[in-house]
Amino acid sequence: MTVGPRQEQSWKPEGGEPSATAPARSRRLNRWLVEGLHEDLADLYAESHATAPSDPYRGPSRQNFPNRLATDMRRPRFAMVIAETDSLRGCAFGFPVHGDGSWWLGLDAPLPRSIEQLTVSGGVFVLADILIRPHPQDRGLAGRLRERLLTGHQASLGATLVAEAERQALAALRSWGWLDSGELRRPTGPTTFRALVLPLGVRTAARLEGLVTMPGGGGPGGA
Repeated sequence: MTVGPRQEQSWKPEGGEPSATAPARSRRLNRWLVEGLHEDLADLYAESHATAPSDPYRGPSRQNFPNRLATDMRRPRFAMVIAETDSLRGCAFGFPVHGDGSWWLGLDAPLPRSIEQLTVSGGVFVLADILIRPHPQDRGLAGRLRERLLTGHQASLGATLVAEAERQALAALRSWGWLDSGELRRPTGPTTFRALVLPLGVRTAARLEGLVTMPGGGGPGGA
C-alpha cells in the first residue's frame, strides 16, 4: 500500500531500550517537497560520506550531490523517504525503472529474463542513495528507510549501482542480501559500476535463483 506524503511512522531504538533523543519519524516526500530541502540534504550527504582525506574511495563532493539529486528528481515517480526528529537524520530516494529497460544500458551481459520481465511489468525500483547522519541511535535506520521506500512503491525488485572502487559499500550491500547482476558502464562516463539487485519477497527470490551471481561466478549476469 502506497503511503501518502504526510503520513508518518515513529521508530523506537532497536532492542526496546529508552533513548535520550526522540524516536525518528519517517515521512514520504514527492519532488516538490524535496525542493525545499536541498541545502539540508547536501549537508546530510556530506556528513554521511565523511571520510579521511587519504581514503581513495570517497564519493562525489557535496557540491556535485545537488546536481545528481536534481537529475534523479526529473525522473517519473521520483520519491524520497526522510527520517527526522528536531533535524534531518536520514533519507532514501529513488525511482521506478522504465519498462523499456534503458536503465540497464551498459550491462556487460544479457539481462536475465526474470529481471527483464520484472522491468517490463514495472516491478523494479532503483534505490539511488541512502544517506544517514552518524548517530548512536540510528543503527538499522538505513534498512528501515530502504524498506519503506521500496514497499511504498509495491516493488518486487530493488536495484542500485555502486562504483566498483567503493569496496566497503559493495561489501555492506552484499551482506544485506543484495545480489550482483554484473558489471555496468555508461557510454557517457568512465566509471565502472556493479549492478546490484534486491529481491523483495520469496516469490521474486525464487525467480532469480540461479540467474544472479556474485563476481567471478560463471552464471548469467556474472562479471
